[in-house]
Amino acid sequence: MDKSNKGRGIVAPSILSADFSDLKAAVEIVERSDTSWLHLDVMDGIFVPNITFGPKMIRDIRRITNLTLDTHLMITEPDRFIGNFAESGSDYITIHLEASIHAHRSLSYIHDYGKKAGISIVPSTPVIMLEELLPMVDMVLIMSVNPGFGGQKLIEKTLDKLIWLKEKREKYNLNYLIEIDGGINRETCLSAVASGADVLVSGSAIFNSDDPLEEIEYMLKCFQNNVQFR
Repeated sequence: MDKSNKGRGIVAPSILSADFSDLKAAVEIVERSDTSWLHLDVMDGIFVPNITFGPKMIRDIRRITNLTLDTHLMITEPDRFIGNFAESGSDYITIHLEASIHAHRSLSYIHDYGKKAGISIVPSTPVIMLEELLPMVDMVLIMSVNPGFGGQKLIEKTLDKLIWLKEKREKYNLNYLIEIDGGINRETCLSAVASGADVLVSGSAIFNSDDPLEEIEYMLKCFQNNVQFR
């Protein structure tokens, strides 16, 4: 199903930066590319200082595409809504460690719905806080900007977290994907991949460009320089 999983990594364009008056056109751009993921940023205005969309938007997108829907919940009390986002058609559901008191239980809920479970942290959270959860996650999302708005500059120190996650994955023979979100563009994609990223989330660099397809292809090429994809 995932045409981007060919040993060269994944680019997940973030719909947040697309034109909301014509989301179908944005989805079609991604479908024409060599990736098959779409990143969906759900914000509640409490956990982060912005409000985006909810399960209905994802359900409507699910009706028009078979893309892998990568849903990132930047919301408080995520347990209350995991079922809604699972039933809306999400394939991956990622919660924030900072938003869930009982993250192990939250991740179990996601798996109970038959979905892939992800855990994310903001730049100020030490990556070692994730260690106990690594055996049960399908993906770890490192925020490389303070979440809430697109178009920010990548915080370079966050790349160290990718290196740590890659080392732990190899040491304990785990299988999670390593995803990075925030400030990913032509200037930063190669360093993110070299640090260990398997999935690059990019919004404004893709959808605000003159040629979104070209931007996606450029970022996919970052995975071709002898970087092992897992």
